[in-house]
Amino acid sequence: MATHPPPTRPSYGVVTPAEVAAVAGSADRGAVDVSVLVPAKDEAENLPLFMEQAAAAFASDRRTKYEVVVVDDGSTDDTWNVLRVLAERYDFLRLVRHRRQRGIADALRTGNLHAHGDVLVFFPADLQYKPEDIPRLVVPILAGDADMVTGYKQGVYEKAFVSRIYNRLSRALFKVPVRDLNSVKAYRREIMDVIPIRPDWHRYMIAIAAVEGYSLQEIPVPLYPRHAGKSKFGVGRIPVGVLDMLSVWFELRFGRKPLLLFGSLGAGLFALGVLVGLAAIAVRLFGGVGYRPLLTLVETCLLLGSVFIATGLLGEQIAGQRAQIRELQRQLDTLRDSTTPPSES
Repeated sequence: MATHPPPTRPSYGVVTPAEVAAVAGSADRGAVDVSVLVPAKDEAENLPLFMEQAAAAFASDRRTKYEVVVVDDGSTDDTWNVLRVLAERYDFLRLVRHRRQRGIADALRTGNLHAHGDVLVFFPADLQYKPEDIPRLVVPILAGDADMVTGYKQGVYEKAFVSRIYNRLSRALFKVPVRDLNSVKAYRREIMDVIPIRPDWHRYMIAIAAVEGYSLQEIPVPLYPRHAGKSKFGVGRIPVGVLDMLSVWFELRFGRKPLLLFGSLGAGLFALGVLVGLAAIAVRLFGGVGYRPLLTLVETCLLLGSVFIATGLLGEQIAGQRAQIRELQRQLDTLRDSTTPPSES
């Protein structure tokens, strides 16, 4: 399958020469079908075995050309030196380095910028998932049966209870037809273009892709204990994850039409204020007494209603600006693609 080197996309805003160093691998290395993106933070002990297993998995699938793009996300151990040694042994390995830790979301975007495949695979380096499952993830996409394939974790693992709650809440909010949103996944490159540039939003890539109309599939993937090292995520990440989930839900539901939410709330409060005001007038006329709490409620409803409507109108202006920026970026990408001659495969 022929492919073209991906254009550099300045709109990502996550890669600068001062913060990223790339070595190993050449842009002229032939056609690549699948790019495996591997964020690595202090994974020096896991990477040699990971690469050995990846080489065996790729050798078993001769019809598909793979590459592995490892993004060293500001490791403080010997990860970078280990990777440089491995790059001399495996010709499919390409290396990118963040000089400081930037998180998985930025690591995936950096990997996307340096990848050549039209199909991307997010795969951690801790060996809780085995590289032998990578070909199974990409088969439905290469066959044209799906745009994104996610793994459904099989086996006993830490934080299973938290994971179940997270997945149930996610399915309830986003109505996605998969059971596990936070696992390894393969997806078409263009899906990266619709993911907002926000920390940790890679966890909601499936939900965002589903809203954008991309087709999804799910396959069972075994999960194993970590080969070495320790998890980078603790209990303190749970509140952050819940807030991120609400933020993503708001973005998908009301990000393009914020007045739909704030205008409805404002109109409802105005209507309540009018009804309470009429009740206060009736009490005054027919009861002969005034009731101060009713007047206070009227004032509160009208004030909050005004604030909500004003917020919605301001949000509409911001949404309009964002839509214009997206359209300009699409036009720039189209122009860049049309003026860049395709490489020969």
